[in-house]
Amino acid sequence: MNVRTAVIPAAGYGTRFLPVSKAVPKEMLPLVDRPVIQYAVEQAVEAGIERVVLVTSAGKGATEEYFAIAPALEAALERRGHAKLDEVRRVSRMVELVPVTQAEPLGLGHAVLCARDAVGGEPFVVYLPDEIVLAEPSVTRQLLDASERLGGSVAGVIEV
Repeated sequence: MNVRTAVIPAAGYGTRFLPVSKAVPKEMLPLVDRPVIQYAVEQAVEAGIERVVLVTSAGKGATEEYFAIAPALEAALERRGHAKLDEVRRVSRMVELVPVTQAEPLGLGHAVLCARDAVGGEPFVVYLPDEIVLAEPSVTRQLLDASERLGGSVAGVIEV
C-alpha cells in the first residue's frame, strides 16, 4: 500500500497556548528555528509523503502562506544574494499543500472528515502537529512500515 497523502488537522483554537495563540496559530509557534508545523511536514516528507492536506479554520492563513511559493520575496532575496534564499525555496517546494477549511471547530474527527474530498479514496496518514517526536526513522515512517507489514490501519500513541 503506497501512502502518499497526509492529513494535518490544524484548525483548533490552541487554548492551551492562550493568549499568544489569539494572534499566532499554535502550529506556527517557533520551536528553535522553525514553526512546529514544519517539523510535522518534514517528517511526513521524509516518510515518502507527497501531499499534505492541511485542515485549518478561517483566519489561519499564516500557515498556508508559510508553505506558499513567494515569487516577489524569492526575487528580492536573490537580488541581494541573501543566505536564506535556498531555505525559503526548500520550504515552499517540499510538498504539495492542499488547504481545506473546517468551518466549525467540531473536533479532530470532524477535521479529518473535512479532508475527505481532498484525500479521495487513497490511503492516508493523519499527523497531529501538537506532539513533536524526534526519532530515526521518523514516527511516520515507522507507522507506515507497520501498516505495510500488518496489512491494515495502525495508530501511534504517546503515554501522557
